Amino acid sequence: MNTVLITGANRGLGLGMVKFLIENKKAGNIFATCRKTSEELKSLSEVHDNLHILNLDVTNTAQYNDIAEQVSKISGEQGLNLLINNAGITTKFTKLNLVKPEQLMENFTINTVAPILLTKTLVPLLKKAAETNSDKTMGVDKAVVINMSSILGSIAQNDQGGFYPYRCSKAALNAATKSMSIDLKKEQILVASMHPGWVKTDMGGKNAPLDVATSVRGIFDTIGKLREEDNGKFFQYDGSELPW
Repeated sequence: MNTVLITGANRGLGLGMVKFLIENKKAGNIFATCRKTSEELKSLSEVHDNLHILNLDVTNTAQYNDIAEQVSKISGEQGLNLLINNAGITTKFTKLNLVKPEQLMENFTINTVAPILLTKTLVPLLKKAAETNSDKTMGVDKAVVINMSSILGSIAQNDQGGFYPYRCSKAALNAATKSMSIDLKKEQILVASMHPGWVKTDMGGKNAPLDVATSVRGIFDTIGKLREEDNGKFFQYDGSELPW
């Protein structure tokens, strides 16, 4: 794939994805968006000319067109092969009697609204990549959107309750993935949801069983295998399909 854009790339999974792509020479141009640039991401960009850091607060939708223009200037006719909507937020386990409206709205804004509207803005670039690679099969060689979801967004697998802000926002993101997969199929743009596993990050916590490298390796292995029949599905990092 020539061009990849990853949101929330300054730490955790997002930074892990950037490092994986660089180390394995998996992409021509890598666009890493973040609110604040971490020292590690900055250091990587100073060594690798194909890593472009774009300042973006995903809650500021007014920035989206500018992001699209910056990507377009560099990617040209190649367009955008892979968009990973990774930026996210979570509140800790929230019981019904403790849930607050601001928690619900913040989670929904960042985890659901932002991926929908950013994808909407970047569709012309995704479409350009699909058209440029019209001789390829549907998948990452054309154009793919990955919405980073969570197993906590699975309604079928919810046997613990709680987590209202996070669960609801990720279930809504999964619904958006399904609609995107239908709406963008005619453009040959594949869309899927991905659960990264429970990963040792600031969000996942130190008790998580998976390290970032293992999760990221699985994510990109799974992305690389996606074909037309996988459009609109919900996968775990290891490629196994999850129920909605």
